[in-house]
Amino acid sequence: MPRRPPGTHRNPWSRSHAATRVAFGVIVVFVLSQAAWWITFEFRTIHQATDAQLAAWSRDAELANDVLAQAADTPPARRTTLVNSILSRYPHLAFDAGTHPGRFTVDAVARAQFLEAQSRHLRMFAFEGPTFALVVLSMLLLIAATLRSERQLKRSQQNFLSAVTHEFKTPISTLRLLVETAQMRSLPAEKQQEYLRRMQAELDRLERTSDQVLASARLEQTDQAPGFAALELNHVVQGIVGAARPGLEARGALLKVDYAPEPLPVSIDPDAFAVVLNNLLDNAVKYTPGAERPVRVKLERRGDTVQVHVDDHGIGLAEGEEERVFERFYRTGDEMTRESQGVGLGLHLVRNITEAMNGRVRAGANPDAETGSRFTVTLPRRLPAPEEERQGTPIGGGKPSEGAA
Repeated sequence: MPRRPPGTHRNPWSRSHAATRVAFGVIVVFVLSQAAWWITFEFRTIHQATDAQLAAWSRDAELANDVLAQAADTPPARRTTLVNSILSRYPHLAFDAGTHPGRFTVDAVARAQFLEAQSRHLRMFAFEGPTFALVVLSMLLLIAATLRSERQLKRSQQNFLSAVTHEFKTPISTLRLLVETAQMRSLPAEKQQEYLRRMQAELDRLERTSDQVLASARLEQTDQAPGFAALELNHVVQGIVGAARPGLEARGALLKVDYAPEPLPVSIDPDAFAVVLNNLLDNAVKYTPGAERPVRVKLERRGDTVQVHVDDHGIGLAEGEEERVFERFYRTGDEMTRESQGVGLGLHLVRNITEAMNGRVRAGANPDAETGSRFTVTLPRRLPAPEEERQGTPIGGGKPSEGAA
């Protein structure tokens, strides 16, 4: 087993998680032991009380028989009065007059009723013990789930702060270095243009990060729904991709768009949908390694819905990450060693904005490649108005011209 390098320490989250698990394990064992002890104690107590009561009734019967034997020579009427007096005083006894001078026994009905009552007590305690344990364990599970959620939130927030620090500090440091270099010496025109392009790229990175943080804050602080407009999705995507293509191709993207052969009428907020598609395109390029990064956008109609697929040939998703990637601040790996840019808000914005437009988004493997991911945005298809049906084309309708975007 390799030794840990000097000066390194275990993750405090791991230590906290291990301590919490040990504490909860001890509590669970204690609760189960207490419940078992409670049931065992009550069973033993009830059995002892039952045996003692039945023994006492047997002694009462023997004492009554002794008293009756001493009154054997008394007149029958007086003996009958004595028997009735004993029965009224000890209702759990019965008198058998078949033998002379008769005999007292424990009443079978009273005995059966007493045993049934004790059985009810046993069943009650047998039910109370597990119920108590179940309630306590349920509360423990609820507390554990809350603590786990809090721990994940704190870890996500820590990752977010690390990512934001990195996303702001790196471009600022790069810009500072470029400016200081340009101030220190004269640069050829070609070098100046290269520096300006790098400055523009770093400024775009800062702006993209700021926009995501601000957009996430606005989503959390307002319940205002997007402003819907009747649009044709082929044309909307054409405009978004056309504006984003230069920046994406500068990062190595090989962008291909497959438009639907039919109009795709939708009701969406065009600006909000632009955030969704731009974030998906940025995510596809970001997580695809290599100098050339194939990205494919495909639009199609599926029944009463319209789907937009964004496929890449990147690193793909690990098992179980299909839902987690949409969580706020979630990013896999260590923020201090991760090579990809971002703060873990892009896909969170994609999901929230899509749901605000009555749609949904899901992630999975790229079905057309051995590696990579597919993100699918599904929106409800808008039913054309009567005047649109008469014209045969929805608002802004028609398939984009060949070669567009």
